[in-house]
Amino acid sequence: MGATGRVGRSVRTLLLAGALGLAALATPAEAAYEAKVIRTAHGIPHITGATLGDAAFGYGYSLAKDNACTLAVDYVRVRGEASKFFGAGNSYVFEGNGSSANNLNSDFFFRRIIETGVVEDLLDRPPPHGPLPEVKQAISGYVEGYNKAIAQGITDPTCAGKPWVRPITEMDAWRRFYQLILIASQGVAIDGIASATPPHPNAVPQVQPPPSEVVKGLRRGGITNQGAIGSNAVAVGRDGTDNERGMLVGNPHFPWQSSQRFYQAHITVPGEIDAQGASLYGVPLILIGHTEGLAWSHTVSTAFRFTPFEVTLVPGRPTAYLYDGKPREMRADEVTVDLGNGQTAKRTLYSTHHGPVFSSLVGLPFPWTPAKAFVMGDANAPNFRAINHFYETNRAQSVEELDSILKANIGIPWVNTIAADADGDAYYADISVVPNVTTEKVRLCGGPLGIATHQALRLPVLDGSRSMCEWGTDPDAVAPGIFGPSNLPSIKRDDYVTNSNDSYWLSNPEQPLEGYERIIGDERTARSLRTRSGLVMMREQLANGDRMTLQELQDLTFSNRVHAGELWQEEAARMCRQSPLAPSGSGPVDVSAACAAIEGWDTRDDLDSNGAVLFRRFAGRALGAGGGPYTVPFDVNDPVNTPRGLNTAHPQVRQALGDAVNDLRGANIPLDAPLRGVQSEDRGGTPIPIHGGPHSTGVFNVISAAWRPQSGGYPDVAHGSSFVIAAQFKDGACPVEARTIMTYSQSVDPTSPWYADQTEMYSRKEWNTPPFCRSDVEAAAISTDVLTGG
Repeated sequence: MGATGRVGRSVRTLLLAGALGLAALATPAEAAYEAKVIRTAHGIPHITGATLGDAAFGYGYSLAKDNACTLAVDYVRVRGEASKFFGAGNSYVFEGNGSSANNLNSDFFFRRIIETGVVEDLLDRPPPHGPLPEVKQAISGYVEGYNKAIAQGITDPTCAGKPWVRPITEMDAWRRFYQLILIASQGVAIDGIASATPPHPNAVPQVQPPPSEVVKGLRRGGITNQGAIGSNAVAVGRDGTDNERGMLVGNPHFPWQSSQRFYQAHITVPGEIDAQGASLYGVPLILIGHTEGLAWSHTVSTAFRFTPFEVTLVPGRPTAYLYDGKPREMRADEVTVDLGNGQTAKRTLYSTHHGPVFSSLVGLPFPWTPAKAFVMGDANAPNFRAINHFYETNRAQSVEELDSILKANIGIPWVNTIAADADGDAYYADISVVPNVTTEKVRLCGGPLGIATHQALRLPVLDGSRSMCEWGTDPDAVAPGIFGPSNLPSIKRDDYVTNSNDSYWLSNPEQPLEGYERIIGDERTARSLRTRSGLVMMREQLANGDRMTLQELQDLTFSNRVHAGELWQEEAARMCRQSPLAPSGSGPVDVSAACAAIEGWDTRDDLDSNGAVLFRRFAGRALGAGGGPYTVPFDVNDPVNTPRGLNTAHPQVRQALGDAVNDLRGANIPLDAPLRGVQSEDRGGTPIPIHGGPHSTGVFNVISAAWRPQSGGYPDVAHGSSFVIAAQFKDGACPVEARTIMTYSQSVDPTSPWYADQTEMYSRKEWNTPPFCRSDVEAAAISTDVLTGG
């Protein structure tokens, strides 16, 4: 128990009793934490404590009761014990970024963090670089709450009684937070960092592929989308809402499995915090949600959080590098991993002052040769400002306050921020942690490889052997090596702002944001079909001065319009009619029976949209046509509506239809089949039909599921719409109205009543109405507990 988590018992009791209207709290005198937890519909905990430590205690307890089996796995990983419990030869997918990591490599990666005291060093720093006292108190309380739930026993049969489900320490909790901070930087290269080995003197030197091949390899590996997860968010201002107050929808597209899921909660510390929404597992603060005056969400940003450095090695000394012509020894960290059964494994991991040496990135080799090595500079490695940012945001009541918090901390690690407030301001910002690398710096320091990757992918590779090639620092940056807010994009509007994981450029097409460095995002380039769909829908909603209601914003979110279908349906049907014999990978195929299915489709990915599956299989292939499938190219003066038109003369477009027909016939799916019965999520052996569709075809409501014809189509959702919130500020005693849905439900425990309930609601396009004001919470209670512990 940290001292920051303890407050005078009698004082806290009086505060909590007064805040909750309790005559007395019958708790042991030695209890360090106490929280009142009211559960409302679908298991949502509304947690009140006299301090943030108390509230976090209730949060940790509630989270563990609902999701211990999932979260405990990540505590094993951040302790560096995956090999011990899950096998050194096995691997896992880091769902937060889509990369995979071998368990033993993962253990060496995290054990080095532990053995070198990285997190301890960050905790010792004064704010804003280290955590605020209130945040430390929250982590202490969270750990006590989590451990209380573990001590009472786990009901989930997935992990009940397993030796790896055990109490956590405060350092475990901090390291889990650090794991989340690194998702978009070192987290994409765990294997490459942990397996980087100096070249053996007698080994045949590896050869770095030419820059053009490196670019192709990085693009194939997904370096520009880092796993393809993302989000939508729309903030509507006073000129666009029916009551001239702000309105927001947050629709993060995150994993449906693993601990990169969201947990919904309401945290109240009277006089300090009253915030409702959701957070990633293990973070006892609201990351997406609302207060009385501010609603906010996040979308994955296009900005890079790291840059590779290429260092020149001292001849004959592969662990020494030159820096301004003088030799420097790499740091060598001897790391030991416990394999279980009394066995251990040891490795030496190397780093320079830039960061850790790595030998691969998103599956592409970056060879460590006798002459060169690659090192990852990670702007988030020293960043614990993020958790201070969220603590302060949980207290904020306006866009103006949020803007100040973003600029003071520059702690957001890898997302954009979209917000609306009660005064009717709509706000977008990518004020986040970005390495300060300008195009001029790349010209001077990139070399052929760095210039090529920067031009093609926006990712610079810099010369790590010259001091002039270090990251720059803006005068208004809170930390060295990053951009300050004056060089990061933000915008405030009275109508609306939106983001769907493209760059900041078209947050509002009426006011494009331009003039920022390429490492942050691209400008004046084609937007994704999903971005364009969102912009089209907002233009339609606000045409001719119309104003939106909250229900209209909800309906827009789950409209399931397929923008590729809206652009191509007529031309695809005409192509089908005119050429009933189409090429395919297995030879010519009669597609004539598909024409009516394409013509009759309603261009949506709703459950009962006949023909939706066929068009998805067709469009997914057509979009990959070499040279592009469009007849009208991108026009920078009309970016919302271009490119468009289907090039039906393109052989790959024609083959796409033949292959799509073969896909459905091979899976015994009718050509006019709707999604119902084809796309689903299993809960307790029962498939729940799931609406929505892929990012690539321009579906705003993203649902990503692998095609498995032997299993009937799309039987398991990998990621997509997760915690979805629509909120509007209003007049009256309770100043905010919210609708939410947790698409995969609140609990992973199959014995829980909250295991499948919201997934079934999502299937029916239903929303929950979580109460916010105290009287409404108490009126909606389905259970009430006063928890004590510590």
